[in-house]
Amino acid sequence: MDLAGLLAFNVIAGIATLVLITLGLGVIYGMMRIINLAHGELMMLGAYTAVTASEAGANIWVAMLVLPPLVVGLVGLVLERTVIRFLYGRMMDTMLATWGLSLGLIGLVTSLYGNVVRGVSTPVGSFEIGRYGASLYSLVIIAAALAALAAAYLLLRLTRFGLILRATMQNPRMAAALGVSPDRVYMATFGLGAALAGLAGGVLAPISGISPAMGASYIARAFITVLGGGPAIVAGTGLASTLFGVINELVSFKTTPVIGDVALLVAAVLLIRVLPQGITGRYLRRSL
Repeated sequence: MDLAGLLAFNVIAGIATLVLITLGLGVIYGMMRIINLAHGELMMLGAYTAVTASEAGANIWVAMLVLPPLVVGLVGLVLERTVIRFLYGRMMDTMLATWGLSLGLIGLVTSLYGNVVRGVSTPVGSFEIGRYGASLYSLVIIAAALAALAAAYLLLRLTRFGLILRATMQNPRMAAALGVSPDRVYMATFGLGAALAGLAGGVLAPISGISPAMGASYIARAFITVLGGGPAIVAGTGLASTLFGVINELVSFKTTPVIGDVALLVAAVLLIRVLPQGITGRYLRRSL
């Protein structure tokens, strides 16, 4: 029974991790149809922001939860204004451009910090599930994922900004005719997605080795989850993360983490084969 409780807790934590690494990409790809190959590097910038701030003496919670989304969100705004804005509607060009940006960010961070693995100390301890120990920080990850999903839903559903954003993505010409600036909306949307990627990097910094190449370990899982979830950002991210998180954690528990990642990939291939438009492309089409 204790082992079952520990496994259930690890499954929930795995789902929350997928939600965090996917939500920012879901905003950029799901709303803007931009394949952002620099998503992992934006997460990496969030992790390095947390490292730098904590080493400078900032409160650990501020360093992980507040500064990374602010800093990476600003970086996203700059990248959108200087590169991405010229490539809308040209998917192949955006892929090549964001791939180039990812390589440039890796090179920049390597020059500044060196090609070494760094870390952030975990701010909380552990607790007991029967005979087994579990990290309290997993509860922080779960809370951060739930808060990010809820905030994204409330922002897009209940605010004027969310209404303008969704309307502009559906029909930019009509939005422009009504006095909305599509360029500013695109900039804000890309910045929002980048900020969510930075938040993921900051939250996951204490449990991952922080290095210039760390983004590569996240980008594949993020894209798989986005494609499996379909066009609905919040519902698609939540459903696909739940499905893939359960499969990954259960298979990893029975075998090894490598086999768990393979099982996740196989599940994604089968899902996209059966539902080419993702879960919310076939079901819950009107969901957000």
